[in-house]
Amino acid sequence: MRHAQSLEPGSQPARAGVQSLERAFAILEEIARNRDGIGLVELSKRVGLHSSTTFHLVRTLAALGYVRQMKDTKRYRVGRPLFALAASALDEIEMKTLATPILEELSRETGESAHFAVRMDDAVVVLARTSGSGAFQLSDRVGVVRPAHCTALGKIMLAALAPDQFERYLARAELKAYTPRTIVEAERLRREIAEVRRLGIAFDDGEFDAEVRCVALPVRDFSGQTVGALGISGPVWRLSIEALQKRARLVRAAANRLSADFGVVGEGEPRVKAVV
Repeated sequence: MRHAQSLEPGSQPARAGVQSLERAFAILEEIARNRDGIGLVELSKRVGLHSSTTFHLVRTLAALGYVRQMKDTKRYRVGRPLFALAASALDEIEMKTLATPILEELSRETGESAHFAVRMDDAVVVLARTSGSGAFQLSDRVGVVRPAHCTALGKIMLAALAPDQFERYLARAELKAYTPRTIVEAERLRREIAEVRRLGIAFDDGEFDAEVRCVALPVRDFSGQTVGALGISGPVWRLSIEALQKRARLVRAAANRLSADFGVVGEGEPRVKAVV
């Protein structure tokens, strides 16, 4: 009489299952690294598996929807269910958890308050913040809502809108003046946001608070979309625009690290990308 195989930890069938999972995840990770897709032969080389083994695993992943094959090139890319799975996991609590240590390091490096914000309707809400070591630190609290048109964080999120979305924003938003430097004309804001899109960086030159200047850069998720903005702020007597530009390298590096935690692959600079 043939006995059923044991499935206790350490048994051969259990180990085979673990090995298949390890290989499947290695394949998924390698496909995700190649935004233009990757062919079966190259994929096999990258993960160190025989082409037949790779094919069977990829076929299973494709049947589940986590991998798809492009009809024209026959190259493999990650499928939509994987995006949905990642998006559902990346909620605001997780964002705050990932952002806080990066903001703390940025505050230590710059001596200034650091912030991470996401879009909320026509404004932005600060999800995480840290204080720097310099005198006269800002007192913005987590959860505070700020207008988009006159803050560096908000300009980053406006630049991430598709052109038609931005025009609808202009049609309905009140471009309220908070200081004499606030941009309140639609055409001037169009030019400002176009410049933010071009350069991938935004400044607030005393536009929301006459005594405060800020700089912000986009934070992207696994799909390349801008999901938030990360920046620093400080008093105008300490932070000139030139000083902010010098610190932009540190802010950019922090935004890159947070983007990587959100699933961005590669070391490229964050780009403001339209959200559809």
